[in-house]
Formats: sequence, C-alpha cells, structure tokens
Amino acid sequence: MLRLKSLSRVGYYALSLLTASFAITPAALADGLVQFADQGSNWGRDARKIFYSRDQGARVIPYAWIAALKLPNGKGFLDDGLARYGYLANPDADTPGLPVGFQTAKQDGVKTLGINCAACHTRQIEVNGVAWRIDGGPALTDFQRFLADLDSAVIAATASDAAFKEFADRVLGQAADETSRLELRAEVDAWFLPYHTIMKKALPNPGWGIGRADAVGMIFNRVAGLDIGAGPTHIIEDNIQPADAPVRYPFVFNAPFLDFTQWPGFAKNGDDVLALARNLGEVFGVFGVYHPEMTDEGVVNFRADGFSANFSGLMELESLLRRMGPPKWPWKIDAALAAKGKEIFDRDPAQGGCGPGCHELKPGAERLLTPTWATPILDVGTDSREYSILARTALTGELEGATVPPIIPTPLGKREPIINILGMSVIGSIAQNPIGLLIDFLKDPQRWEEFKTGGVQLTRPSKVVIQLLKDSLKDVFDKEIAKLAPNAPPVFKYESKVMQGIWAAAPYLHNGSVPSLAELLKPPAERVQSFKVGPAYDIENVGLAKEQTKFDYVYETTGCDQRDSGNSRCGHDFGTKLSADEKKALLEYLKQL
Repeated sequence: MLRLKSLSRVGYYALSLLTASFAITPAALADGLVQFADQGSNWGRDARKIFYSRDQGARVIPYAWIAALKLPNGKGFLDDGLARYGYLANPDADTPGLPVGFQTAKQDGVKTLGINCAACHTRQIEVNGVAWRIDGGPALTDFQRFLADLDSAVIAATASDAAFKEFADRVLGQAADETSRLELRAEVDAWFLPYHTIMKKALPNPGWGIGRADAVGMIFNRVAGLDIGAGPTHIIEDNIQPADAPVRYPFVFNAPFLDFTQWPGFAKNGDDVLALARNLGEVFGVFGVYHPEMTDEGVVNFRADGFSANFSGLMELESLLRRMGPPKWPWKIDAALAAKGKEIFDRDPAQGGCGPGCHELKPGAERLLTPTWATPILDVGTDSREYSILARTALTGELEGATVPPIIPTPLGKREPIINILGMSVIGSIAQNPIGLLIDFLKDPQRWEEFKTGGVQLTRPSKVVIQLLKDSLKDVFDKEIAKLAPNAPPVFKYESKVMQGIWAAAPYLHNGSVPSLAELLKPPAERVQSFKVGPAYDIENVGLAKEQTKFDYVYETTGCDQRDSGNSRCGHDFGTKLSADEKKALLEYLKQL
C-alpha cells in the first residue's frame, strides 16, 4: 500500500496522474492529499491548469497592494492563500500562493490581481478523510467576507499617516521618497473610492454565507453604479442597491450545452457568441474595467478608458468547459437498485418522477455548431427573491441614447431596467469588434474545423457575428421584463438543469436551502430549518454531512410563508410522496448520472 506523509508540488501532481491512470483507491492516499474526480478522457491536468489560472479580464486590485496589506492579527492578507475563505490550493498558480481561480495580469503596465470562473466553480468535498476535487462544481467559498475584509484592510492601511507609510514601504520599498508615497496615496484613494462605495451600499447584513453570492445583483451594481457614470469617477451611487438575493453557485461542467443560463434562465446559451455575452457580464461583475463614453458624434464607445475584458481568455475558458465532463460517482453503485431508480426518475413528475418536462436529457434548441440540452424554465414554488433584483431600474448615465444598430436599434432612455443596461453593455462591447472576435474564435484549429463543418460561410464574417448577436440576450431580456409588469401574475421561474453530476452539487435548490438530495425528497415543511455548511459529504444521503468543521457557519432557512426571503426552503416537492424504498432507489440512480 502506498503511504506518503508529504509531497512536493511535483509529487502532488505526479500522484494525481498516477491515481487517474491506475485507479489507486482513496484509502491509499494520505491525509491532506487531493483526489481528482473522473471527468472524462478529455479532462486532465493540462486542461485543469489552464482553467484554474486563465486570465479573463477581471482586475481587482494591484497585486503589490494586496500583497502588502495586513489583517488585524498582523498576518499578510495573502499569507494563507485565501484558504480562510474556502478558496482551494493551486500548486500551478501563475503567481505562487494564489488559489484556484486567482491570477495576475498587466493592466496599464501594472501587475494586477484577477479572478476567473474557476474561483466560484471548483468544488472540494471530503469523504472518509479524503478530499475530492470536482472541477466545475459549485464552490464553498465566502466571497462576501473576502470583499469586506479587503475593504477593511485598505481602510486600516490608510487610517493614518503612520499606517500608510508602513503600507507604502512594503509596496515601494523603504528607500522610496515622499513624492513616490504621495503618488501611491493618490492611486490608492482613486481605486478605493468606487470599491468602498459598492461595498458599503451593496453588501447585505446578514451576508451571503458560504457557497452563495448575489452575482446578478453585484453585476447590476457594478455596471450601473460604478461603470456608466461620467468621468473621472464614473460612479452613479444612487444606482447601487443591496445585493440581497444570494443564490448557490451553479455547477458549470454542463454549462456550454444548456439552452439557457443564469438561474432565472434569462440568458440564451449554446454557442460561442452567446457564451461570450454570458461570460462578459461575469467579468464586469468581478471588477473588469468598463467605462463607456458617449462621443461628440453621439455614438457610445463601449471599449473606452482601459477596457479590460479578455475575449481570447473567455473563449478559451469556454472551450475548456466543453471538454469538462460531469464528475463520475467514485464509490460503489448498487446496479439493481439504480435500475429501479431510473424507472422512478422516468415517471411523470405528478407520479414522483423527475424526467419528463423537467430534468430529462433531451435535445434543446440548436445553436451554431452545438446542439443543446433542453433546460425548461419552470415555477416550482421555490424562493422568489432573485426576481426582485431583475425588476430593478437605474439611470443610464453615459449610455443614455445608446444603440447598437442593427441589433438594438431603440435608444436607451434616461432610466431603464438594469437588465437592459447590462444587455446594451455586453452586446455593444462585442459588436464594436466583430471581426476581431471572429479572428479570436478561429485561432483554435479545432474550433476552425468545427466552424467549417457547421457550413457557415466566411465571406462576410462581420455579418455572421451580428446575426449571432441578434439571437443573443435582448429578446430574452424583453420577455423577462414583460413578466415583471405590475399587472402580470406572480410567476417566479428558474432553470431546470440536467442532472448529470448532480450528486456533487449540494446544497440544493437555486438558493442552496436544502443540504442533501435525501432532504429534498421530504415535504418542504419537514426539511431541516438550519444546517451546517462545509466540505464534509454524506454519500448515503447525497449531500452535506450533518457535522462540519471547516467553517463556523450555519445556514438558517425560512419556510413557505416567506418565499421572498432569499432563504426559503419551499417548493420543488416532486418525489416527496414516494415510499422510503423508492426514494432510496431514486438516490442510487442519481448518483450514477
């Protein structure tokens, strides 16, 4: 039996490769090692390395600054690799010590900390002392605490002349002169003004908790509150509202093949341009530089003033997701019991099933090159809070009067639904460089072959991209806003995702209010009202174990009487009337998807 007490970085990944090739059992791994879930023959160390560190254009803070910041206990902000927030170790980080999903890139010649999709979509669970890594799984991280602590650390570093000198000495070196320190202070103050503005106005109390974030709310706040105002600050503070509709991070190992994305299903999906539109919004939300300007000619320059979104990086990350398969259950499956479970899964939902009309694996809309899986958008009685975010409006600032002919010919007014402001921002940023986008797309020889196979004519590349953009977000935005009209019935629909890999995605429902699949099969009134959140996993009940030690956090949920709380465990009562044996069989089947 292999027994190892410690491993170098080389040894860490060498063992990973060995276990993938020769199926060494989990029992052979010593404490502290990571076993990677089997996610198909197209996914391995090389793809994982890029996924963990590829720059997508997010620019959080100059790296030298965050490396110089201190915590209240005197330790460096980055000393533990951000593990205190749940972020995972990455031995192959481009900058040593940064965790999965964090990287550095140059912005205006300055090395800057960035975040990519892997930070929120990489999962680690623990079973019998073994840590299992699931790439693309929903992260168990405390993003709000990270944001708030960064805010507090900068406040402390600038609280007095003495405090700032200590900080400046760590950034510039003790030999720096007073002029250099004054220049640094001006730069820090300029960075801090928008950052602190959104932190004080957007972060809710109580916070999002472990494994959840109000990503849509923060994207809306970033774009409407920090990006589209007049220079030099670009801030429209009144556009920032509390981001108080947290949802569980979705799993993304199936994302490129779904009809729609975002929990309410407001973003069409399934081809590269639609994916770029979806991911560009995410970049804006995690501190991508976006400051559109209305020119003297009355045309908006969407890519002005240091626009940082990395289209090539975003497209490479999306290409990686196409290779990333759902994780395979690593433990024994009772084949006979799973067969009984499949029969139950395939029943009509009215008879306790899951498939027909909800989670069955069937073809969806056909996009360019890529057939999709159908993901119906349904109201099944779950928490409604996110719809309050979708209904928000804001001043349009520099985007007042903006159009993107011929895709969005109607100008934005002085105040608009924020979702329309985001749609204009995303589509405008892409449409202003369609030929460059197509060139980026075709750099990958594999994608070029797929493009030719798809029969698309390349004689007018800009028209190809514009046609794709016409099939993008705008019509979906209009439909969603129409649903929110004052005289419309209260309908709160969310995407019914395919179930491949669902075993690795606890807690469940879009807001993460149910800790396990076994608990989800109970009537809402009987589900646990509170539970601990952490990586310890219960493979019998398929979800979070009752006892957790990683975090000191308990998720308190509400019932059906508070459906709009953001924390309601109500709804999705399918299968709740099955017998105990039927539920056991259904769980066994869900494990093998």
